[in-house]
Amino acid sequence: MLVDDPHRLFDDWMAEAEAAEPNDANAMTVATVGPDGQPSARILLLKGHDPAGFVFYTNLQSRKGEEIAATPKAALLFYWKSLGRQVRIEGPLTPVTAAEADAYFASRPRMSRIGAWASEQSRPLASRAALEARVAEMEQRFDNGDPPRPEHWSGFRVTPNRIEFWRDGAFRLHDRIIYTPDRGKWRTQRLFP
Repeated sequence: MLVDDPHRLFDDWMAEAEAAEPNDANAMTVATVGPDGQPSARILLLKGHDPAGFVFYTNLQSRKGEEIAATPKAALLFYWKSLGRQVRIEGPLTPVTAAEADAYFASRPRMSRIGAWASEQSRPLASRAALEARVAEMEQRFDNGDPPRPEHWSGFRVTPNRIEFWRDGAFRLHDRIIYTPDRGKWRTQRLFP
């Protein structure tokens, strides 16, 4: 499992997960922390990764968006039960560029774009009917055209300062390797299970 570049290892593991997992191999837990220090976690989909980092998108006015604004750090966790593997990533968050956010938003299905306009994510909702009415209102507003990306919707890139690869082992003797950046290279360290 030990290689020089954790991004290459992640690519290999993601490819195997995509071949083995029945749905959303790119699903990950994203943990943030609120201004009061309370951690919060939820499942999102990874929408891109390269040596610069790991990208996801969200409503900036959501709970996670507000937590990121207060404390721009996150932890990501990928868990592929069928493969007996997980990857943990920690690091600071930086906003993606407007061009990146626009390009990804334009690639989404039209109803997902409508939903980004209709949903006041993480805010109280009186009823499902109220949400459906907002969706209908946004469909009418954009009159079957292409909804542009709302100002309150964008993405973030986690620049890893720690990546851990974990592989299940018999008798709970798991294999764990941590990668940390060190002057342009990656330092590795094995951990007890």
